Amino acid sequence: MVAFRRAALRGASPSLLAGVRAAITVLGLALAGVLAAMGFASAHMARRVVTPAQRAADTRILSLDTAAQTITLSRTADTQLPGRYGLFTSGTADYVKLGSVLSEDDTSVKRKLLTHVSGEARLAPEAAFSGWYYDHPEQLMLPFTPELVGSTVGPCPAWLFPAGDGGVWVIQVHGRGTRRAECLRAVPLFHALGITSLVVSYRNDGEAPRSRGGTYALGATEWRDVDAAVGFARRRGAKRILLMGWSMGGAIALQVSLNSAHRDKIAGLILDSPVVDWRVVLEYQARMMRVPPTVSGLAIGALGSEWATPVTGASGAIPFDRLDAVARAAELRHPILILHSDDDGFVPSDASHELAAARPDLVDLEVFDVARHTKLWNYDQERWSARIRSWLETQGLSAAPASARD
Repeated sequence: MVAFRRAALRGASPSLLAGVRAAITVLGLALAGVLAAMGFASAHMARRVVTPAQRAADTRILSLDTAAQTITLSRTADTQLPGRYGLFTSGTADYVKLGSVLSEDDTSVKRKLLTHVSGEARLAPEAAFSGWYYDHPEQLMLPFTPELVGSTVGPCPAWLFPAGDGGVWVIQVHGRGTRRAECLRAVPLFHALGITSLVVSYRNDGEAPRSRGGTYALGATEWRDVDAAVGFARRRGAKRILLMGWSMGGAIALQVSLNSAHRDKIAGLILDSPVVDWRVVLEYQARMMRVPPTVSGLAIGALGSEWATPVTGASGAIPFDRLDAVARAAELRHPILILHSDDDGFVPSDASHELAAARPDLVDLEVFDVARHTKLWNYDQERWSARIRSWLETQGLSAAPASARD
């Protein structure tokens, strides 16, 4: 057959041969273009994963009624949620607290303002909806001190909220693209239970020092800064230490649990909407952004390869196998409480379910719905608090007397 085709081509006219060669050239260039586009797209995705994120607007302020103290936002999956939240703004205020939904339609949601906004206020339309609620530690009305935790990248700022006799501490770890204030919601609960809170920062989060490369390692290096906080707590008298991680903070807490030289002092982990397996998260987010599987696969492969770091911008290869807590489930030794919403929308709960199934002797999973990503406290503070409180009591980790827990 090949010989026949060659013979046919030898007998073809020059114009036909020229046309065939042109078609092959065009097809080759098209294929090269497709490959180049896929390579560019995968490199772009990889860079976004490891580059410290800036807060992005995700809703619009449609109207502001200062007389009634209400605000109307464009409707999104988050802005329509019941509960208490925060809104990052720009103009005469940079952050306001939001209360319950008063009314809604297909395109907008009106909510009660819990931060007083004066009649002279001017807010830009672009805003970012948040589950932080508290944005400064002073708002908790609890005694605290600013601290510096020494790590290999330098001093990392932290807030220390003393409670009880100082024997039980919880170290709180925020998520990707956020800062310490994300964790403030949980401090009053622990304080009431006599548990000291240390709310920490870590490299490249915008508050702690920058690493040499200045990029995230998705927990593979950040855990060392949190481990330094565990050492800090021990030097300050902590006898038993809890780790609480939010989103990527969960991945970091799991790495501390697996790798820390202080593991014998770690009493347990509480994980809110945690990243348990990064590959599951990245593949999910790629689907949400309609990124072809081939492109996302190339991006994840590149992130895991040392040779691709000049393209991805990462400081080193991301060790996805080492960061996969499900694959390493047999190595876990500390009790874990996971709180995760099945409609998280950012970090799917699949890996949390898998980890609970792999280690039912260690892992308790409290499944929410509707609550979305790291907004479980905001959506149902009573249930969220009660579940943590009961788990702590089961583990013998509540330092407060029974009268304080009632």
